[in-house]
Amino acid sequence: MAGLFSAVLGLLAGAFIAVQAPINAELSRGLGMPVAAAAASFVAGAVVLAAVSALLAGTQGVSIAWRAPPPWMFVAGGCLGAAYVTIALTLTPRLGAAATMAFIVTGQLLAGMIVDRLGVLGVAVREISLGRMAGAALLLAGAVLIRIY
Repeated sequence: MAGLFSAVLGLLAGAFIAVQAPINAELSRGLGMPVAAAAASFVAGAVVLAAVSALLAGTQGVSIAWRAPPPWMFVAGGCLGAAYVTIALTLTPRLGAAATMAFIVTGQLLAGMIVDRLGVLGVAVREISLGRMAGAALLLAGAVLIRIY
């Protein structure tokens, strides 16, 4: 049951990303600049996440404890997120939401396979099997077909 719940959550997160891209693209048109739209999106997200963190900490009777992660993690996470949002909102009007998401998901899968294989950032090592390679090739082919047709 937990596996099904996790799969549904993953699908839901993917759907959110697919809807977020055209929203941010429209925000970019309104603000006149993709980077400004990405910044606005991040500010709104940061406010929501801060409020949810405070609410969850309060309802669970715990305080938010900082374990002093390396500073590069803050910078890298923020920079990667900003690049993702900016690229997605720039590509969506040009390629359409479906093609943009297809290429983004393909990129996520390929990068995820490398992270799994190397076992970096606390991820368990997983081999790149023939099945995983075939899945990645099919996803890439699907992205190209979505873009062409």
